[in-house]
Amino acid sequence: MASYYQLEKTAWDKALTSLLGSFRVFAPILKGKTLDYELIKEEHIPQIVYNTPKPVVPLKTFFLPVKENVVVEPEAEKPVIILGVPACDLSAIDLLDKFYMAEEYHDHYYEKRRKNSVLIGSDCHSTNKHCHCTSYGLNPYPENNQDISISMLNGHAIISAFSPKGEALMVRILDIESDVPTFDELPVGLSEIRLNVKRELEKANRLLPNYQETTDAVINSDRAIWEKYAKACVSCGACATICPTCTCFLLIDRPGFEKVRQLDACQYPGFERTAGGEDPLKELEYRFKNRYMCKYLYRPEKFDAIACTGCGRCIEACIAKINKNELLVELTK
Repeated sequence: MASYYQLEKTAWDKALTSLLGSFRVFAPILKGKTLDYELIKEEHIPQIVYNTPKPVVPLKTFFLPVKENVVVEPEAEKPVIILGVPACDLSAIDLLDKFYMAEEYHDHYYEKRRKNSVLIGSDCHSTNKHCHCTSYGLNPYPENNQDISISMLNGHAIISAFSPKGEALMVRILDIESDVPTFDELPVGLSEIRLNVKRELEKANRLLPNYQETTDAVINSDRAIWEKYAKACVSCGACATICPTCTCFLLIDRPGFEKVRQLDACQYPGFERTAGGEDPLKELEYRFKNRYMCKYLYRPEKFDAIACTGCGRCIEACIAKINKNELLVELTK
């Protein structure tokens, strides 16, 4: 059973400041209307946003650079603390780890970055318009893959360790402050917030089918609905590149023994074009549907992990304003 520690916000800020010398710390900062991860310096600590969904970019961007030369070993860097990771991104790690650290196709670049990072998960104390994690069996608070969890409550940081890395970091944090109150159970106030946020999400998405219902509907759908929604699609790939579980990439050979890995997206024209010129996804509606087949059938079957965690970023990033959830509700009527 996890132990929960309660630090005053000033003590937590002091502890975080002490870690800046040993770690590169990234945390959510609000700039204008955009919440995103920033490399933290001491003067940024008061600006850190807690328990607010969600950074505009997914967690995977720390482990999967948009472009990198995979025949050149990256320079050693200080370990990383990533603070304020929402539950939807933590759940996506299940699929990413299985994809990039599979025994037969092990990616040591990804593994090195994962091992070099400490993930501090964060409860969501509110919801965004397109959040729908509960529709797929997830909760709006950390339950897996976090090393430490944090939640702000009445001017205090409620923190708990969930892994050896998290426990080692917790020792350093607790060294800063003596006589820290400890609880064997989650504080009542935080439990109430969790329950209320979960109920709010369930109410907002009451018409949205669950994962299995969505899978069945996508498999049994006819062409008309994909033609209807694909008409607006501009094949920009934003939905795939912003998705916390999408993993597709290209390997490009360049002169000077340079092999570049570059993130790819199934919505790009030519994504499945072969050297002979054949392209099974040439027609837009088939390419459009393929993303849903991948999310709800192909990836879950192969990796035994859900490939959509309900973050809603694909809806928010879509230039054509295509709402995936509206499509799925229509599909299952």
